[in-house]
Amino acid sequence: MDLLRSRAELARLEPLRRQGPLVLVPTMGALHRGHLSLVREARARGPVVVSIFVNPTQFGAGEDYASYPRDLQRDLAALARLAPQAVFAPEVGEIYAAGTGGVMVQPGPRGRRLCGARRPGHFAGVLTVVAKLFHLLRPDVAVFGRKDAQQVLVIAEMVRDLDFPVQVVDAATVREPDGLALSSRNRYLGSDERERARCLWQGLAAARERLTRGEREPAAILQALREPLAAADSVDYAEIRTVPELAPAQVVAGRLLLAVAARVGPARLIDNLVLEVTGETVREAALLEEGHA
Repeated sequence: MDLLRSRAELARLEPLRRQGPLVLVPTMGALHRGHLSLVREARARGPVVVSIFVNPTQFGAGEDYASYPRDLQRDLAALARLAPQAVFAPEVGEIYAAGTGGVMVQPGPRGRRLCGARRPGHFAGVLTVVAKLFHLLRPDVAVFGRKDAQQVLVIAEMVRDLDFPVQVVDAATVREPDGLALSSRNRYLGSDERERARCLWQGLAAARERLTRGEREPAAILQALREPLAAADSVDYAEIRTVPELAPAQVVAGRLLLAVAARVGPARLIDNLVLEVTGETVREAALLEEGHA
């Protein structure tokens, strides 16, 4: 596993390109089983490079950039068991050589909804760093986690509209036995907060159960989704959106995203379910059709 810390060292990736499609797994570190599942997905597709970089431009004022967990040695030990071919772990100056106040990639319509409406500038920061990683590492495939569903769709929109030669793949969310989606920010939670954080999954599961029993009235499904969220300290949103547009769903049919964002203690948590609703059939689905936006 080759550790790369600078742009100059990226030249060592060139031999990998002769071994098959180069697959990138972008992360901010603080790796958990969810991240490792992305690496396993990537390994099935070609030689793998994992990036570890806490990106300052996607954090807003008062957010947790300074306190975001960083432990490169722990992350490398976790990755060693899966043996990706390379890890790119640059300092901020390697990614933003001209500083962070310059040109930014602005999101399209998908990035102005849900988290985009609550966190101004967040998706511009995400797209800017992902565009930089795509240019620097030149992957053929990039694997992202479905838990960050809006992020996946915003990146896919950028790839499509700006003609990046990268296939975007979304991989399934990994959960604790009680349903809580794995997140690096879960470590912020105390024991009581960890118990209350289950409410995000409970809302999603309740809405899915209503759908499975044949309910197709949006208001009734939203009620089921939102009721358990009373256990959170505050709720940013709990919505049913179309995929991939992320527009409010007027009709409960087709591919839909049940999306929630709530604050529990010091942590802002997000979760979702992607469902395909066809007649009486309800099944979980991917966000993207194997790399398409």
